[in-house]
Parts: sequence; C-alpha cells; structure tokens
Amino acid sequence: MATANAISAIPREAADAEQFRTAGVLTVVSGHAVHDTYTAFLPPLLPVLIEKFSLSTSQAGLLSVFLQWPSLLQPFIGHLADHINLRYFVILAPAITAVAMSLLGIAPSYAVAALLLIVVGLSAAALHAVGPVTVGNLAGRNLGRGMGLWMVGGGLGYTVGPLLLVAALDVLKLEGIPWLMAGGIAASAVLYVRLRDVSTYSTRFRRSQPWRLALHTMRPLLVPVLGIIIVRSFMAAALSTYLPLFLRQEGGSLWLAGASLSVYEAAGMAGALVIGSVSDRLGRRRVLAVAIGVTAPLMMAFLATRSLAQFPILIAIGFCAMSVMPVMLALLQENFPENRALVSSLYMGLSFVITATATVALGALGDRFGLRTAFTLSAVLPLLGVPLIWLLPAGRPRTDTKEPPHA
Repeated sequence: MATANAISAIPREAADAEQFRTAGVLTVVSGHAVHDTYTAFLPPLLPVLIEKFSLSTSQAGLLSVFLQWPSLLQPFIGHLADHINLRYFVILAPAITAVAMSLLGIAPSYAVAALLLIVVGLSAAALHAVGPVTVGNLAGRNLGRGMGLWMVGGGLGYTVGPLLLVAALDVLKLEGIPWLMAGGIAASAVLYVRLRDVSTYSTRFRRSQPWRLALHTMRPLLVPVLGIIIVRSFMAAALSTYLPLFLRQEGGSLWLAGASLSVYEAAGMAGALVIGSVSDRLGRRRVLAVAIGVTAPLMMAFLATRSLAQFPILIAIGFCAMSVMPVMLALLQENFPENRALVSSLYMGLSFVITATATVALGALGDRFGLRTAFTLSAVLPLLGVPLIWLLPAGRPRTDTKEPPHA
C-alpha cells in the first residue's frame, strides 16, 4: 500500500471516479495539440526535401514510414504506463518533437532526416501511448468527452501545423525554421508545472494484470475491434491522404482540393467532441453502430456529386467517421480499467500501422484501377464492420474493480 501511494502522484482528494477534472484534461489535450502541430510539418516539407536531396517518390514516401512505424512500440510503453508513472513522456514529447521537426529542414543528408523522423516517431509513440489514458484518468466517468477532447487536440495540431510551417518558410526561410522549436520547448515547460501531480494510472482500480494475462482477457474484445479497424482503415486512408488528389483528378480546382482536407478535419474535431460526449449517455455500442453505419452511404453520396455540392456531405462524413476513435478508446478503457494504458496503446498502435498499410494498398489500387475505384471500395468496406459492433460490450464500466476503502 505504501509503495502504491509513493508511486502515484494523484492527490487522494482528486481521485474521485465521478469527477471530470477540466483543467487537467485541457492541459494534456493542449500538449497533444502542440505536439501534433510539429508532426504535421512533414507533408509541406516533403517537396523541399525532395528537391534538396534529389529524392524519388518512394524515398520520399519512406520518410512517412520512419515517422509512423515506431507506433509498434506503443503497446510496450502502454504496459509500462499501467505499472509506473510515465507522466514525463507526456511532458517531454512536445519539446522533443519540436526540436527534431524544426531541424528537419536543415538536415545535411537523407540519413540524418530519417534519424530525426525516427526520434519524432518514438516521441509520438510515447505520447499516444500515455496521453489518452492520462486523459481517461482525469475524465472520471465521462470518458467519451475526455477522448473526444483528446482527438480535438490532435486535429487542431494537424490543422495548424502545415499553415504554421508555410508561413514560417515565407518569413524565416528554410534556415530560420529551427526557431520554431521554441514553441514546443515552452509547451513542455508549462506541462511540467501543470502535470506534477498527475499520474498515468489510477489507484481506483486493482493492480494492473501481467501483460500475458491482460492480453488473454482482452482477446474476445480485441478481435472485433481489430476487424473494425481494418475495414475502416481504407476510408481513413482515402480521406486523410488522397482526398485532395482525388478531387483534382475529378476536375476540381486547386482551391477546392486544398480546402477539402481542412473541412474534413474541422468536421472531425466537432464530431469527436460531440459524439464522444453523447456516447457517455447513450452507450458506446449504439453510437458506434450509427457512426460507422452512416459513413458508407454518405461516402457513396459524396462520390455521386461534384464540386461545392460535395462539401456538406464531406462535413457529415468527417463528423461521423472521425468520432469512432474517441468512442472506441472510451469503450476499451472502461472495460479494462486495470490495464487502460495497455489497451489504449494497442488500439492506437494498431490503428496507425494498419492505416499506414492501407494507405499504400489504396495507392497501388488507385494506380492500377483509378482513384474513383479505390474510393468506392473504401466506401463499401465500413459496412462489414457494423455486424462486429454487436460483439462489443454495451454496458457501463465494471464496478467490482474498485479497491476497498483504506483502513
């Protein structure tokens, strides 16, 4: 008991399972937003790096792989976070990522650029393994709202990042980009002050299970979750990566193609927050069924329209499609409270890796049969995930995992 109290930095008076600690949640979410602002530098930097290092398309594409593949480490980091306090992973991530990404533009060689992106990937893996469960602990029983806010933080980062980099290139030029790291370092300093009394795990529940036993317990739930991730990954890849290219090929203007991704991301942030909160009241399974079930007809309607008429449909798609992740994170955390970090990082890591793989597969399909065919496939596949939703639990969190009162 003394050991657990020494490890945990959460004050006893704040460990109320019903309480939504707004200040703490928003602090972690803000750190997520700053971090993802810097990781979003890569897409607009790719043309600069291609010209600087005379890269082929495949070599440029590998840079994204260096950034994404460290996500495979998330389950291992998550397992550690269920046993020891890894709040410094959340605190330091914005600074580490900011420094590495700000140096990317002045990297002297392709190998150095790849190394910097691996460092960013490791930092991102640590944050995305530990951050959601930290928010979950601070959100009390309002896990859906907490996970929705977590997703909003990431969406804000990916919206602001490219705009910030383009503006900095215009004002500071490439050689001045390293000055941007100051923002990430400042964010980590604020996080250090604000998160000193926050832990990555909660003492409200029993001691976390050994990872083999935990995975065995999670298997019946993770199987349908994995299936849902796979069938949704193609739509996620289509909309987050190929949407501007698809609209250009369909005859849309450069402005229309460029604005489409911002519209999709903005709608997704709203959906994550609203639908995540709604799932706290209506239940995770019911909300997931609606969100996943309507994306297929919406996507088909999007493909059947042209130009500005597509934008209202794109808003609806983003609102529904991007709300699935916070609801799923809430469902997993409330069903495995003793291993919240492990189950969250498993879901996040699998989502990143599978979506990256689907992006490559969808691109190859588009090269062979055209992007319209690839988008049509991505529209139909989510329907296969609807029956899997009914294999998920519908109830509220277990109540038998709370520790008995301290003597």
